[in-house]
Amino acid sequence: MARNQSDVGVSGILFGIIAASIILLGANSFVIINPGQAGVLSVLGKARDGALLEGIHFKPPLIANVDVYDVTVQKFEVPAQSSTRDLQELSASFAINFRLDPLQVVEIRRTQGTLQNLVSKVIAPQTQESFKIAAAVRTVEESITKRTELKQDFDVALGQRLEKYGIIVLDTSVIDLTFSAEFARAVEDKQIAEQRAQRAIYIAQEAEQEAQADINRAKGKAEAQRLLAETLKAQGGSLVLQKEAIEAWKQGGAQMPKVLVTGSQNSGVPFLFNLGNLEQAVD
Repeated sequence: MARNQSDVGVSGILFGIIAASIILLGANSFVIINPGQAGVLSVLGKARDGALLEGIHFKPPLIANVDVYDVTVQKFEVPAQSSTRDLQELSASFAINFRLDPLQVVEIRRTQGTLQNLVSKVIAPQTQESFKIAAAVRTVEESITKRTELKQDFDVALGQRLEKYGIIVLDTSVIDLTFSAEFARAVEDKQIAEQRAQRAIYIAQEAEQEAQADINRAKGKAEAQRLLAETLKAQGGSLVLQKEAIEAWKQGGAQMPKVLVTGSQNSGVPFLFNLGNLEQAVD
């Protein structure tokens, strides 16, 4: 009786072990790929063709494993340096938004392994080469003043280079663009020279305007003298002279002149009258 009970206990244990093994193997025979992921099935260390997209997939238990890759949009900042067409050093920092092509993750697994390797061994060096392509056809000044065109050429070169690695470039942005200290000093000197040139142009224009004003004033004075001469020739010219003399006396302090010149309108001989003598007679 005791022996029968012992056999039943052993059988129960064996059954439990077998059941647990079946459950464990069953659970290990399936993998779930979530949205935004892609998987690569490897059996005995060899990657199988065909990426595992979102959903549930069978995998051989114990001898297989699945590497899961994030195929959503990712962002990395990558520095780059290049020489421009005029042999100036130009440095930049790019923010690159990209994602992995889900259908290419098997090739990525075979050639690059992890995402970290992909960034360090592919994205970073290809960013450097693409920046060289875009900067080498421009001077450093053109690279700064035509920054949008520089970025467009960079985007085209980078997209073409990364596409063959299963990397889809969505967008890039230039975070920083710097140049050498020598060029910075040259830019500063150029700005100072331009400011001085603009100042010289302004002074020259101002002098030209002043000279033109002097010419206009001289023309106006000559015209006034011409009109005065014509007036003097006309009848009543002596009255104009007398009016001008009176105005001059007023402007000079309304002091009476020492000598007064008078004459008849029709007489050509003037009459001189010394007012100083009159003042002495009164005294």
